[in-house]
Amino acid sequence: MIIDTHAHYDDEAFGEDRDALLSQLPSGGIGLVVNIGASIQTTQNTLELMERYSFVYGAVGVHPSETGELTESLMDWLGEAVRQPKVVAVGEIGLDYYWDEPERDIQKHWFVRQLDLAREVGLPVVIHSRDAAKDTLDIMKEQKAGDMGGVIHCFSYGVELAREYLNMGFYLGIGGVVTFKNAKKLKEVVEYMPMERMVLETDCPYLAPEPFRGKRNSSLYLPYVVKAVSEIKGISQEEVMAKTCDNARKMYRIDDQERTL
Repeated sequence: MIIDTHAHYDDEAFGEDRDALLSQLPSGGIGLVVNIGASIQTTQNTLELMERYSFVYGAVGVHPSETGELTESLMDWLGEAVRQPKVVAVGEIGLDYYWDEPERDIQKHWFVRQLDLAREVGLPVVIHSRDAAKDTLDIMKEQKAGDMGGVIHCFSYGVELAREYLNMGFYLGIGGVVTFKNAKKLKEVVEYMPMERMVLETDCPYLAPEPFRGKRNSSLYLPYVVKAVSEIKGISQEEVMAKTCDNARKMYRIDDQERTL
C-alpha cells in the first residue's frame, strides 16, 4: 500500500474525471490520500472531498502565494475548519519567493499566523518553501515549529538544509522529481536521509514522474517514485512502501484519527 501525503484532487485538471479517478485509487494500491488546501476555496473543496471519500483526509491552509486574500475573519474560518474530523494538518503554508507575490512581509505574517493555528490545535504542518530557504528556516526556528512537526513538502534544497529540518524532527516529502535525470541534488538528499523521515507525495496534478513528466500527475504514478527511491537506497520496493506508509500515519497521526471518527 502507498499513502499519497500531498495531493490537489480538487484542481480543475481533474474536472472531467475526478470521481472516476479517485474511485480507482484503492484498487491501484493507494491506501490513503491527503488533499491539501492552498487557498480558502481549495480548503473548502478539500473538506468536501474528505466527506465524499473514506480514504481521503485533508489539510487546511493557505499557500504563501495566496496569502493576499487572508484576513482575521478568514483566519477564524480556518480555525473552525481545522477542527473538522479527518483534518490532519495545517497546510500548505510557508514562503514562495519564486513568484514573489504578495510582498514578502505579507507572506511572513500569515505564515506565522498559520503556524500559531497549528500550535493551537495540536496538528502538524505542511511546509511550502520555494526560493526562500533562509527565511523559511529562520521563521520555523523562531516559532519553534519543531514542536508541531510535519513535512517539508516537495523538498527541493540540498543535504545541508535537509539536515537542519531532519534535526528539527520534520519529515521530507519525496515525489516525482526524484525520477528526473537532472535531479542530482534531490537524489543526494534521498541517499542521505533516513527512511524513518521520508514520506511520499505527488503534488498532483503537478510534477508527474518519468516517463510521464509534463503530463497530469496522479497517485497511480507513485510506484515510479517507489522504484526510484528503492534504487537509490538499495532496499526493496516493498520496504519503501511499508516504511513510508508507517511514516505518513505517524506524521499525520491518522491511526489516532481513525479511532476518534
